[in-house]
Amino acid sequence: MTTLTDRPAAPPEDTTAARSLVDTVFRAREISIAGALALLILGTWLANPRFLDDQGVKDLLLNASILVLLAVGQSVVVVTRNIDLSVGSVVGLSAFACGKFVAGTDHGVLTVLLLGTVLGVACGAVSGALVSFGRVPALVVTLGMLYIIQGLDYWWAQGDQIGAADVPAAILGLGSGSVLGIPYLPLISFALLAATAYFLRSYRSGRELYAIGSSPEAARLAGVPIRRRILAAYVFSGAVAGFAGALWLARFGTVVADNAHGWELTVVSAVVVGGVAITGGTGTVWGAALGALLLTTIGSALVVLKVDAFWQGAITGALLLAAISVDRIVALRMTAALRKRSARHGHGA
Repeated sequence: MTTLTDRPAAPPEDTTAARSLVDTVFRAREISIAGALALLILGTWLANPRFLDDQGVKDLLLNASILVLLAVGQSVVVVTRNIDLSVGSVVGLSAFACGKFVAGTDHGVLTVLLLGTVLGVACGAVSGALVSFGRVPALVVTLGMLYIIQGLDYWWAQGDQIGAADVPAAILGLGSGSVLGIPYLPLISFALLAATAYFLRSYRSGRELYAIGSSPEAARLAGVPIRRRILAAYVFSGAVAGFAGALWLARFGTVVADNAHGWELTVVSAVVVGGVAITGGTGTVWGAALGALLLTTIGSALVVLKVDAFWQGAITGALLLAAISVDRIVALRMTAALRKRSARHGHGA
């Protein structure tokens, strides 16, 4: 049953102006990140030209691939005004489970990727159900899932590890192979990135995720199935993390129980630095991918420049604080600008 109110619809010109303002701000944010990335790469190359030789570029792309995947999955959750801190532990569980499954066998690539994805879907579904239907705060749920999955992984592994010698050559080939000189992993990451960006922009269910993050109450009144959408976002994030765990096995060959330990904070940092507001409702997966690439490049550049690894964490933290501060300033200015437009419209009515 539809309830009608006498509240007038927002004027089309106001809606268009507001949307234009948001798009302009975040497009500028992504361009600035791309510019910072270009300057970082150029400066490191000038200091050490080998940074951009064939192997250096391949290593840069390979190192960023898995983080980009996780940033894409995390972005879909963050735009709904939630967070998923369990992605790193899901990667570790998936990588070890896939390693155990294929050790000493001739299982194919598709089987391993499917297994990792299914494990991730199960983890994401549990978190999503508790957040959406149980209405437990996302921070509490996903932090609890992080420790549960890590404990399960350590109990299962019992200090054991899977060596590259036990992994079928076809799976290792996925992590080391390339087409036209471009490694498979960056191509896979880009394909998922592009597909997710298209879905969020072109499909109603994708745009509803932004509506939930912008104003849950308004989304509810508009008939958006909030609980189902949030559940779907967590399932997607979990599926991507599980898929990334299978790719981790293909990339490194050797896996242990604590693979990707601590990555959840790096993923959140990449997403926020990339312009996806931690308060939800704004940002793109393209920006999150740029943020992931920027953080990965910083790490690689510090190694090339022989700078203490401590500074990578310090720089990441500084970027995160700067990004959150920028988001807050932008939000306040956008609110003020929209209020002025509304006031002018009210006076002109």
